[in-house]
Amino acid sequence: MPSHTPEQVEYFIEQAETLRDKRIVSLFADSGMRLSELTSIKPSQIDWENRLITIWGKGGKQRKAPFTERTFKLLREHVSQNCAGENIWHLNTWGVVSVLRRLEQKTGLPCNAHTLRRTFASNLHRAGLDVEHIMRLGGWESLDMVLRYTRSVKFEESLKLYKEISLNK
Repeated sequence: MPSHTPEQVEYFIEQAETLRDKRIVSLFADSGMRLSELTSIKPSQIDWENRLITIWGKGGKQRKAPFTERTFKLLREHVSQNCAGENIWHLNTWGVVSVLRRLEQKTGLPCNAHTLRRTFASNLHRAGLDVEHIMRLGGWESLDMVLRYTRSVKFEESLKLYKEISLNK
């Protein structure tokens, strides 16, 4: 299963058609949210000071999803101007799926909520974050799922080490 590098995430954001679409991609990549979690965000759930969004995940469990300064800047203006409605996007799940499908067609790269969730985990792992911390930040129940999501990163690291070793022979 694919995941994207931080550079590819930036490429998606650049290629997104609208500011709203850029915000959606940025938040997915920063937070590891599931589609249903992202489409149910209300302004009152956002803690701007700590850059966290309180969401309800699988099984109705509450957790806090982090976001970066990039997403903070993108979201702040959007939420202050668009606070009425069922959610901050004024889209249902199919609307967000359509946004991501258009982006996939435009870039030729897999782009869906699940790939961006995997990207969240993989990029945290690439940055050196322990899988247990990734599990808590992404709201996973077991380490097995996080290990499955970050498997490609481990292979990349192993291949890099192999190449370094083989060059010394």
